[in-house]
Amino acid sequence: MKVFVGYDTREDIAYQVCKHSLEVRNKSVQVKALKQNELRDQGWYDRPIDKLASTEFTFTRFLVPELCNFDGWALFCDSDIIFIDDIKNLFDQADEKYAVMCAQHDYTPKEGIKMDGQTQTVYPRKNWSSVVLFNCGHPSNVKLNRSLVNNPDISGAYLHRFSWLEDSEIGELSHEWNWLTDWYEEGKDGSPKALHYTEGGPWFENYRNCAYHSTWKKELQEMMNG
Repeated sequence: MKVFVGYDTREDIAYQVCKHSLEVRNKSVQVKALKQNELRDQGWYDRPIDKLASTEFTFTRFLVPELCNFDGWALFCDSDIIFIDDIKNLFDQADEKYAVMCAQHDYTPKEGIKMDGQTQTVYPRKNWSSVVLFNCGHPSNVKLNRSLVNNPDISGAYLHRFSWLEDSEIGELSHEWNWLTDWYEEGKDGSPKALHYTEGGPWFENYRNCAYHSTWKKELQEMMNG
């Protein structure tokens, strides 16, 4: 099971805790950080710096199918997520008829500034691309190559809305695997299997006591204790 985690140099600790949460629950998972500087050095990524991109992995996530040689299944997730269930239970939902699978949130946060200082933007299919199970070998994903991802004329909106696909090629995962901590409520909406700190996580000084902060801090402590 291959998992690519978005990496931002400003949030290394978030990546480390996300990685730990995956590996401690399944020893066979292969976790890879999508580091933009490494992808540039290796010739995978040469898109101009986008001042509107909220993270360093805004676009690099879409390289996953080609990074896997357009073969097999692979998961992408943002780094501000921790998994509290075995990732195998997510991979077991893979359905070959779909090119991608994701939680199809109906998420419309208020516009403004998030806790990490980034602008909170509102757009269709928001957060769908924050946890994506890619069917790398699906014929429709062949066009999702480095040439497309690096094309400055291809917008973030085009990619994040999976516009290279037909809607029928986008499968649905339970939102429990992409539990937006500021949006869903336990009981009413089920129970989380992966916590996504969309507004900002406890690694930010001014968000130390956000929803589910103790869960993340416990994961951090377990990682530090080895």
